[in-house]
Amino acid sequence: MLHAFVGPDGGNPFAGMILDKAGDLYGTTAQGGKGCGGYYGCGVVFRVSKTGQETVLHTFAKSDGSNPAADLIRDSAGNLYGTTEFGGLGYGAAFKLTSTGNETTLYSFMGTPDGLGPLGGLVRDLAGNLFGTASSGGVSDGPGIVFKIAP
Repeated sequence: MLHAFVGPDGGNPFAGMILDKAGDLYGTTAQGGKGCGGYYGCGVVFRVSKTGQETVLHTFAKSDGSNPAADLIRDSAGNLYGTTEFGGLGYGAAFKLTSTGNETTLYSFMGTPDGLGPLGGLVRDLAGNLFGTASSGGVSDGPGIVFKIAP
């Protein structure tokens, strides 16, 4: 075992992790942290060193997202990008977390027609555009969408 979550540092890590050049692992937990005011928390973004030392890089507070259940991606500057299933200003969010821990909500999903519940991971093209899917929304609250967020 490299690290065991205890609640304030995260809980329920559903997504895969990514590895940096130093051997540190980065990931999300769908619950845990100290945000949301509830027992379970809204989730965190974490780093685990190759020696097992865990650092919480960001704790979600519902207003910036909740339940990050998808894989993160990383750009060449070390920024992390991901999605949350809930929270933001509506029904999930896409976020950017800098290497220094500053989080920015890139987009808050509002339901129909722009989607809700972005559960999947993101992909990034060479121009910096982010692409992903939302599990619901679209025309007449349909069965999902593919979205693009420009840099």
